[in-house]
Amino acid sequence: VGEFLSDLSPEISQLISEGQKSAIVSHAKGNEFFTLAVKIAPGSSGKVITFEDITRQLLNQRQAAWSDVARRIAHEIKNPLTPIQLATERLKRRYRKQVADEDGELFDELTSTIVRQVGGLRKMVDEFSSFARLPKPVFRGEDAVDLVRQAVFLQEVAHSHIQFSVTTDELETRMICCDRHQLGQAMTNVVKNAVEAVEAREADGNEGYSGRVAVSMQQDQTHLAITVEDNGIGLPTERERIAEPYMTTREKGTGLGLAIVNKIVEEHGGDMSFASAESGGTLVTLRFARDPQTREGDVQ
Repeated sequence: VGEFLSDLSPEISQLISEGQKSAIVSHAKGNEFFTLAVKIAPGSSGKVITFEDITRQLLNQRQAAWSDVARRIAHEIKNPLTPIQLATERLKRRYRKQVADEDGELFDELTSTIVRQVGGLRKMVDEFSSFARLPKPVFRGEDAVDLVRQAVFLQEVAHSHIQFSVTTDELETRMICCDRHQLGQAMTNVVKNAVEAVEAREADGNEGYSGRVAVSMQQDQTHLAITVEDNGIGLPTERERIAEPYMTTREKGTGLGLAIVNKIVEEHGGDMSFASAESGGTLVTLRFARDPQTREGDVQ
């Protein structure tokens, strides 16, 4: 191609200069990062370099490993949660009247804190379980627009200060073969992420800023694409790892929301992608096969 290898891929060029025969290297192409298994052999007038893209293979291995970790964590944490909560509530009922008035408020605050934190742990365990034991989808014909509007409406009611919109002008048909619950779960997670990104930018105190989350739907012969655009804080620097399990940039996040979405989308014969929006926020696109069962049959 008329370019030096050191310019095209400094990582592979370094392997040659070091005399290595094989290695795993990371390669950047625009905003995407790939993991390559590289082999180098002597040729008649130079070097023969072969490489295999193992990005997806490594991601699948990591997801399988994290699923096992999530299953173990959920089991170990869930067992003591109920007795902790019941014991705390019993302490409150039995001894609240015996606590002096000046300490009563503190007693209530401490017991309520325990119960509240137990609830937070229970929510975390539920996310672990959802990721580790995501059931196989049950495909039925569904109205995709209704499912998307329901997910957006739930967030709209809870966050009236943010402007929400759903655009379906480019749809020829509203129907899709999908698991109703899982598609709704995926949409809820993505829209909720968009809301949190908007709120994070609001917290920075941008004067005159108005939060916005826009959802649009398009389709082609094989897929339905749902795009969620926000004008929030934007993508993190490690955007290539954003859908990996336990990858989070939020203080209280588990890092499982987008990992669950990714699994759901893949089970529906599609994919998920991220891009920076013109507003400085994030553009998330979920592509679902319109008939995943047909696609599975084609592959077999």
